[in-house]
Amino acid sequence: MAPVGGTAVQDHVALAEIELCGELIIAASAAQERLSLESIDEVLKVAEERDSSSR
Repeated sequence: MAPVGGTAVQDHVALAEIELCGELIIAASAAQERLSLESIDEVLKVAEERDSSSR
């Protein structure tokens, strides 16, 4: 049970992972077939991350 005093701790990494999982679930439920690896990378914005980290 969480304390009443409003001392909630936010784990930003965990929140980002939950958001990405949600995006994958949405994409998978909208797809007619299994998501390809390329589609998964697109949903997770893997190419964008690679481009920004290589700069």
